[in-house]
Amino acid sequence: MLRILKNWSERYFSDEEAVYLLVVLLTAGLVILFFGGMLAPVLASIVIAYLMQGLVSGLERHGMRRLLAVNLVFTLFLGLLIATLVVLLPMVWRQTLLLVQDQLPYLLKNGETWLRQLPEHYPEVISMEQVNSIVAVIQRQVAEAGQGVLTLSLASIPNLVEVMVFLVLLPLLVFFFLKDRETIINWLMRFLPRRRRILDHVWHEMDDQIANYVRGKAIEILLVGSATFIAFLLLGMHYTVLLAVLVGLSVVVPYIGATVVTLPVAAAAYVQFGWSGDFALVMVIYGVIQFIDGNILVPLLFSEAVNLHPVAIITAILLFGGMWGLWGVFFAIPLATLIKAVINAWPSQADYPDTAEQKGQAD
Repeated sequence: MLRILKNWSERYFSDEEAVYLLVVLLTAGLVILFFGGMLAPVLASIVIAYLMQGLVSGLERHGMRRLLAVNLVFTLFLGLLIATLVVLLPMVWRQTLLLVQDQLPYLLKNGETWLRQLPEHYPEVISMEQVNSIVAVIQRQVAEAGQGVLTLSLASIPNLVEVMVFLVLLPLLVFFFLKDRETIINWLMRFLPRRRRILDHVWHEMDDQIANYVRGKAIEILLVGSATFIAFLLLGMHYTVLLAVLVGLSVVVPYIGATVVTLPVAAAAYVQFGWSGDFALVMVIYGVIQFIDGNILVPLLFSEAVNLHPVAIITAILLFGGMWGLWGVFFAIPLATLIKAVINAWPSQADYPDTAEQKGQAD
């Protein structure tokens, strides 16, 4: 057993650069795991500054001075942040409360009526006692969900100070990360070894792929959400802002998000239009938006994106989403790409033949 472990360690840790890479990954993982809550403004600012660096670099390539480009991009970010907090979030919250308080009881009442009719048509499949049990479970879950919304509203009051601190720190950190990017990177490089071929390889691969993916995903969310809002507004749908936000965010989770969001879209259309041609028109247009997104928009935005198997994508979403919630879901694919890049760049004994083999070849 000891010989097997020794051979394994020699095979995969024979290069000191592999050890450096392992130390860097473990250090970053432990910092996020144990201090992620306290460092949330810093981590979020790093991500946002990283995304906006592409705009700054583009303006610099067109001849604009860096400080002016940073100020311009930061002003754009600040405007979007204020618009989101002042306009978008209150509208989404208001429409969510209206949907839960007004439309959900109506939908549940229709569903209960439909369930109670099943024993008459299919007595050999389901009984009235089973229907009563199902209805009781649904009513209990709805009551708990309503209580959860109320509890969330009340529990959020003590956290307002933390939210305000976060909102004050976030723009400041984003600005300094953009302005002093080179200084911060050079300072961090002092703690890395001079020989870092593997680290550089992983960094360049991740910089290209993750930057393209995350920026492309942000554009996809904006385009899909805007198209859904315009389409549902023209169709006269209620809760257009809420549904547009849900559909836009659904593209974050491939293969799963669109399927899950179909349920609230169909429920809102059914409550408003019933089984009618308008309901069918809403679902057809929603299907067209999903088709265009999956077959036209995604190939255009992610022509150079990461190449991961669907099983790997779903596994990463489940794993990182369970660890870090919504943030984990959003960054599941970039994190999976990081793991793939590390595996591809990791040196093995095949890259460094041992001395005995070299001597045998020489003889």
